[in-house]
Amino acid sequence: MYNRFLKNDKGFTGLEAAIVLIAFVVVAAVFSYVMLGAGFYTTQKSQEVVHTGVTQASSSLAPSGDVIVLGGLQEDADPDTPAIDGITFYITNTAGGTPVDLDKTIITYADADEFQTQAYDADNAWDYTQVVFEVGSAANLVEKGEKYKIELNLHQTGDVVLEGGAVPATPMTLTTKPVVNEKVKIEVKPPEGAVLILERRMPPSIVAGNYYPVY
Repeated sequence: MYNRFLKNDKGFTGLEAAIVLIAFVVVAAVFSYVMLGAGFYTTQKSQEVVHTGVTQASSSLAPSGDVIVLGGLQEDADPDTPAIDGITFYITNTAGGTPVDLDKTIITYADADEFQTQAYDADNAWDYTQVVFEVGSAANLVEKGEKYKIELNLHQTGDVVLEGGAVPATPMTLTTKPVVNEKVKIEVKPPEGAVLILERRMPPSIVAGNYYPVY
């Protein structure tokens, strides 16, 4: 009788099974929470990567109107050689594009023998002016429906009068300015989004003080 009582472990078996079951449930719950958390984190990061990729791949700027150059002379390199003193072009916001802060935009100029990169500065080698804009809007943001004029100063000695007036006194500091039939490349690099590239060939004839649309 005593031996039978010692070997009767039915009550303990049920208790142990309940403990094991509870342990499995707790472990499964913790594991599920960890897996769900990792899944949510991965999904969020994937969305951020996709959003960033779309933003970086799509340009918020587009050219609007002609690119106009101002005729001048080489000055330092060869004072008698016709050359281009300045370049004016217009930009607008693309459909659905995000606003572009011109104060944080970088412009790169390149031709056959020159390469210059300039961030915006009120006294630097390029300037911008609002042409079409909403009253009260930020002057430095190119927003939907707005149009801005960008002026590059290629002059070698200071102020130069472009299409709309005087531009900053500090020029692009080019060794030589572009001459007749020379191809130039301008890259407008906003703080976010794709680069706007303008490639134009200088006119076949240049007279100081004249303006020319280039293509």
